[in-house]
Amino acid sequence: MSEPARPFLSPDVLRSYPRFSRYNSPYPAHDAGCALDLYPDDPGSAAPSPVAGDVVETRRVKCPPKPYAVDHDHLVVVDTGEWLARILHVDPDVAAGDRVRVGDALGRTVRSGFFGPWVADHLHVGFRPRDANPTRASGSLPFALPVDVTPVPWDGRGTVVESGETYVVLDAPSHPNPGSFAALATDEGVPLDGGLPHYDPGGVFTDDCDAETLSLLGATVGTVDADRRTVDWRDVDVRANGRDVLGLSLFAARDALGAKIVCPDHSLAPGDDVRLTLD
Repeated sequence: MSEPARPFLSPDVLRSYPRFSRYNSPYPAHDAGCALDLYPDDPGSAAPSPVAGDVVETRRVKCPPKPYAVDHDHLVVVDTGEWLARILHVDPDVAAGDRVRVGDALGRTVRSGFFGPWVADHLHVGFRPRDANPTRASGSLPFALPVDVTPVPWDGRGTVVESGETYVVLDAPSHPNPGSFAALATDEGVPLDGGLPHYDPGGVFTDDCDAETLSLLGATVGTVDADRRTVDWRDVDVRANGRDVLGLSLFAARDALGAKIVCPDHSLAPGDDVRLTLD
């Protein structure tokens, strides 16, 4: 039986956000690439709608209590005429009956309790059939990927250019062509998506990966599922300068790349040189 038609966001919509991912989340709603996380240019500001259509419902959603986040989230459901779009992590300024266009402000992004402390504000988007339950967390369809994502090789080395309490960002690998999307690549040249290995499963930024296993920095990191886009991570140890860290945050970036290392309680600072290794 052939796979059902998969929804997608147009290349122009994706290019309006500096980063996106399908798998960089611990929640089942992202399994098999069934949701997109879109990272706006200015977190905490107006959240531009990634879809056009009629708002059919908004709902307040309880989320896990976190000291750095609000204790409730929001769901906005938009009927696009083809799908129901479910959008999370936006405190809405719209209501049922409103019509929105692509780029219209839905509200403001919120720092949700669904986020890990290293996760930036973003919009979560999922699509499902118009006759489906619009509020269930599961049931969205896998996203098709309408843009090419350039795979960028990396040797595991870089210098810290950004440091937060739970993460650092390196100056490498650099983006090969700002204005297009690129992602850190496996040793085989496949662009990776997800949280390696802290969010399992992960994925790839292609819909037809031919490899059965994938490696990074000389270590086998995962096995590709039959859908050719989902990756089951191996149990790998990630170390920065010999010290255990939680993992790598992987995404497609439009203008600036750089490896994002998830490392709570780290002692790294801007200007420090880092060598990442995997075992």
